[in-house]
Amino acid sequence: MTTQHKSTSHLFGTNAPFIEEQYENYLADPASVSDTWRAYFDALQAQSGAVVRDVAHGPVIAAFAEMAKRGPVRTVAPEGDDKLQVSTLQLINAYRFLGNRWANLDPLKRTERPHIAELEPSYYGFTEADLSRSFNTGSFHGFSTEHASLREILEAVRQTYCGAVGSEYMYIADIAQKRWIQSRLESVRATPKFDAAKKKRILERTTAAETLERYLHTRYVGQKRFSLEGGESTIVAMDELIRVAGGLGAQEIVIGMAHRGRLNVL
Repeated sequence: MTTQHKSTSHLFGTNAPFIEEQYENYLADPASVSDTWRAYFDALQAQSGAVVRDVAHGPVIAAFAEMAKRGPVRTVAPEGDDKLQVSTLQLINAYRFLGNRWANLDPLKRTERPHIAELEPSYYGFTEADLSRSFNTGSFHGFSTEHASLREILEAVRQTYCGAVGSEYMYIADIAQKRWIQSRLESVRATPKFDAAKKKRILERTTAAETLERYLHTRYVGQKRFSLEGGESTIVAMDELIRVAGGLGAQEIVIGMAHRGRLNVL
């Protein structure tokens, strides 16, 4: 430790301004410093992870000082149509984030859906007259053209994110994964269309799950068990997941879940 301290002690304390000056001179012209300092700075440049070529710090510091003298940079707020266009994209994004909180998840209508201000056009400054105006739909996948009326956009995002299925995925950090989910949800408004064969298979799997549930209820009356009640669609989803994955070449599927969920799936 003593040896290490001796070999680096010149880099600290009052020597810092001198070393900074030497490094600035080295960046401008390596030949302007002594052989010892040039060898030292060359070794720093050769270290793993170092930038290919550093730049002098003096001009950068001076540029920041000049910017500070000019005061804060003011941004000009968009006006008119530009402001409403930005608000349209904000509204679409709000439904991606919060639409699941306003989804129609209670078929018995026992509780009212909460009021979420961010899902109302008026929150972004829209009026009734703006519903017929056309705006760019941005990255929303639910239209064949890049523009649609605000009324059509509002209908599309509500069908996609506020229907009988609530979608929550915007927390995902990987942008490609989010775009993948968005394209599949928004292109069909969260309501995929199946052919007759697929519908029959869904019905068959759901009926099989319900039939097994009733058999267990009558065969083992009073016995402790974990019901599938309300989760029959899980069987259909897993059946489709495994079939598609197998068709794409998957050889093994590992499913992690809670103990209770494991029994239901089994």
